[in-house]
Parts: sequence; structure tokens; C-alpha cells
Amino acid sequence: MRSNTAYEAQTSFASVLKETISEINTAQNASSDLTQKLALGQDVSLEDVMITAQKASITLEAAMQFRNKAIEAYQEMMRISM
Repeated sequence: MRSNTAYEAQTSFASVLKETISEINTAQNASSDLTQKLALGQDVSLEDVMITAQKASITLEAAMQFRNKAIEAYQEMMRISM
């Protein structure tokens, strides 16, 4: 079993975070595109628009929950170190 150095862990976390943000952006863009197509009267089903919008919403909500937990953990570590 290989142990990660602090640099490797930081790099791994950064790449996961970057990928996650990219996925959130992709989901939001897909939702926006389908919504715009529906508004313009193009051949898009309302169900597809709603499902895509819900997926984008859930993805963003999960990211916000992760952010909140990360901030809480950071604040707790700052309290402990004092």
C-alpha cells in the first residue's frame, strides 16, 4: 500500500475538485440550452427539459453541501489549533 505525500493528496484533491466543477458547469449549460430550445419552440420535450434541470439542480446542491462541510471542517480545525 502506497502512502500519499501531502503534495500528492493536494494534487489529487485539486484534480477531483476541478473535474467536479466542470461536471456542474456541463449540467448547468445543458439545462440552460434545453430550456432555451424549448422557449424558442424547437423540438424538445418538456420532460427532457425538466429532467435535465433537476439533474443540474441536484448537482449544484450537492456541491454546495460539500462546500459547506469543507468550510465547517476548516473552521473546526482553526478552533482546535488555537
